[in-house]
Amino acid sequence: MITKVLIAEDHESANISLQKTLEDLAIADTAHAYYCDDALNKVAIALKAGSSFDLLITDLYFEPDACKQTLSGGMELIAAARKIQPDLKILVFSAENRPATIDLLYSQLDIDGFVRKARNDARELKEAINEIAKHRRYFPRHIRQLIEKRNVYAFSEFDIRIITLLAQGMLQKDIPDHLQQNGIKPSGLSSIEKRLNQMKEALGFSKNEQLVAYCKDLGAI
Repeated sequence: MITKVLIAEDHESANISLQKTLEDLAIADTAHAYYCDDALNKVAIALKAGSSFDLLITDLYFEPDACKQTLSGGMELIAAARKIQPDLKILVFSAENRPATIDLLYSQLDIDGFVRKARNDARELKEAINEIAKHRRYFPRHIRQLIEKRNVYAFSEFDIRIITLLAQGMLQKDIPDHLQQNGIKPSGLSSIEKRLNQMKEALGFSKNEQLVAYCKDLGAI
């Protein structure tokens, strides 16, 4: 059961929105922090007082200002808060949309849920908090599908090299010369075309531009 929540968010409008969502869920015991250092201090004080927070809702990115901070962002806050209170539930509420970054939050920082700041985010926040209250992880479906799709196709170093060159603006017909100059094989145009076609077919794309955009979203390049 979640009864006490700490919100780490530097935008006042987002803070108000989160507060309203928590009120709708009948969670009245809340605290706010506009800085990560302040949030971590609140976690430590509450734990020492025997009235620890059940849930930390945090953004990932905080705009720097004249107030110097030790913790520069949400990832650092999550790691530090978990050292102080290992059983603290953590929900990330952020505009971040790169599956690779979100996957890292789950796999390395062991977060309990992620909700993207977007249309219908209030409804999704309620779903996430309800799931976390039941000791279940909340994983947005569209992000899970992208990550699963990425895992189905394993990009090789050669694949990434080709896609990176395309992303940098190099024409497909010029890639063989670049590979030859750098001693990379295979370097023939037919081999490059074959690899690109295999990737596009596996991922359901018809254009190189779609493949490049997809890899950028994944954080693969």
